[in-house]
Amino acid sequence: MTTDSAPRSTSSSSSDDDAHLKKLGYDGNFNRSLSLWGTFALGFTYLSPLVGVYSLFAYGISLGGPPSIFWLVIVGTGQLLVALVFGEVVSQYPISGGIYPWVRRLSSARFAWMAAWVYIWAIIVTVTAVAEYGTGFLASLLGLQPTKELTLFLAIAFLVVALVVNLSGTKALARVAKIGLAAELIGVIGVGLFLILFERKNDFSVLFDTFGTQGDGSYLPVFVGAALTGLFLFYGFEACGEVAEEVSNPAKAIPRAMIMTILVGGFSGLIAFLGYILAAPDLASIVSGEDADPIAGILESSLGTVGAKIFLVVALTAFLSCVLSLQAAGSRLLYSFGRDKMMPGHQWLSELSSKKVPRNALLVACIVPILICVLIYVGQDGLLNQITAFAVLGIYFAFQSVVFASLLARLKGWKPAGPFSLGVWGMLVNVVALVYGVIAMILLATPGTSGDFLADWIVLIGLALVLATGFIYMLIARPGRNSSIPEGDAVEIAALLREG
Repeated sequence: MTTDSAPRSTSSSSSDDDAHLKKLGYDGNFNRSLSLWGTFALGFTYLSPLVGVYSLFAYGISLGGPPSIFWLVIVGTGQLLVALVFGEVVSQYPISGGIYPWVRRLSSARFAWMAAWVYIWAIIVTVTAVAEYGTGFLASLLGLQPTKELTLFLAIAFLVVALVVNLSGTKALARVAKIGLAAELIGVIGVGLFLILFERKNDFSVLFDTFGTQGDGSYLPVFVGAALTGLFLFYGFEACGEVAEEVSNPAKAIPRAMIMTILVGGFSGLIAFLGYILAAPDLASIVSGEDADPIAGILESSLGTVGAKIFLVVALTAFLSCVLSLQAAGSRLLYSFGRDKMMPGHQWLSELSSKKVPRNALLVACIVPILICVLIYVGQDGLLNQITAFAVLGIYFAFQSVVFASLLARLKGWKPAGPFSLGVWGMLVNVVALVYGVIAMILLATPGTSGDFLADWIVLIGLALVLATGFIYMLIARPGRNSSIPEGDAVEIAALLREG
């Protein structure tokens, strides 16, 4: 009796999910094999606190000193508000592709095109960067000198391995994401707590010591300048919604997974950052910039050579899982574009393999980053940093497109009709989330003061180029002119869903 009831329950749930999707204008073509935990694992490994903290620990400490850790709390709170807005939207619109279909159904196809065009390039550049940065760990583990040729080869290997796993199906994606989740928790929370409890060399009061980073002036501008420490870490939760049509009971599971990603990811990043600060044998050298790669030294002095090697294996697993999740999220957005006839080769992009994954979209999400890796190889030193500088701003731009479109829909009378709703708090959370996001974008877009024009303005230049090409294409090709998918129908769909 028990064994018979479970399949019927699962089948009934899947039918309800597909019926919800049918009301939104789509057929259920994917296998709904992602559970709440699989969805959370995907979002968490995309957010990847291990990758984020390792990448920006030295940056934050050298710029703003130990108090830069408080940006993790500030940004985490702001992004939680954004995640709550996203939760209401995806609960009504559990559609693959995330950013694009949400903005389209809340506002218009043209607005959605621009938001998603920026977002897809930000994801592609980000997956390239993560693959490139991960090569340093692999080279170190293998005892190899990280030359440009080796970096190119290993970065391509990361991307191809991730492609193979993604092509093998959503269940395989979920399994590897869960392994990555375990690796992240060990490498971030486990190591962080070990450093705090057993390897502490600094007192907690050091968190309020600026180490003179402000010079003779106020500390506030210096602290604001270190904002990237937190802003770089807290995105990836949206990946939970990118695979909405592959999730069981997505209208309930995805909002929960998004909130879990922010809370657990933020706590993990905070523990790791705190552990590295308290265990650093010479914080002054990190603040001064003399120690450009402090985490490696902290780990080796605390864990020993063998322990540091084990951490490298854990870190590699986290980097691979992050590449895997980014590639999966990007492919679902491309698939969503193709299904709605919004891009050239739309029919090819919207094809699913026998494993029920967007095979061709995955190929694009792998090949384009490989081409960028080749460009980095033949380009000048520092090109990776220059071409990835706009990615964070691009992602925040896409996020705020959803938040802004959600606010516009509310002003037209939209009351979210999914099972996840903020009720009377929805409007307030939406407004505060938008204010936070605009401030975050201003912080990210503010030009540097190094005197190097390209280095100081690369963030705005990159975003302007992507926006310009997207706008020109939209005017010339008029993407979606043959698409019959509705736009701006949030109020009508909410009424339809309430009717049952």
